[in-house]
Amino acid sequence: MIRSATPSDAPAITAIYNPYVIETAISFEMEPVTPEDMAARIRKILQGYPWIVLEQDSAILGYAYAGQFKERSAYQASVETTVYVAAGHHKQGIGRTLYQELLQELRARGFHTALGIIALPNEGSVALHESQGFSKVAHLPEVGWKFGQWVDVGYWSLLL
Repeated sequence: MIRSATPSDAPAITAIYNPYVIETAISFEMEPVTPEDMAARIRKILQGYPWIVLEQDSAILGYAYAGQFKERSAYQASVETTVYVAAGHHKQGIGRTLYQELLQELRARGFHTALGIIALPNEGSVALHESQGFSKVAHLPEVGWKFGQWVDVGYWSLLL
């Protein structure tokens, strides 16, 4: 079942997200997030953008949301998209299902451009974005520093 996230989902979402923070360069955050911080993020996103979760047998297996791309007014029709899947549930179509639903919701809300911003290398995320019609539009070398190494970032764009 896919549904809108609520702040009460924060503990489950935090449990999905924090391993990416602690163990990978996929997230550029350096410290784990608390459920309270995640609940505040959910509340903020839901003020103008969608945040959805995929729930199965009362467990959240993944989530996706869109948020503001840049602060300047001219960017208001563009969004940055995000999707995370719980450990042990990759390659089961969860990310693809979430992304399809998120993109449909963004179209319904009248957004024009979706941007996926990916720490590289990340073959799984690149494949997911490209399967949804995103195209690589930029490559920024060595813009992040995590785990003692430089990390590149790629931008993938989809006109909705």
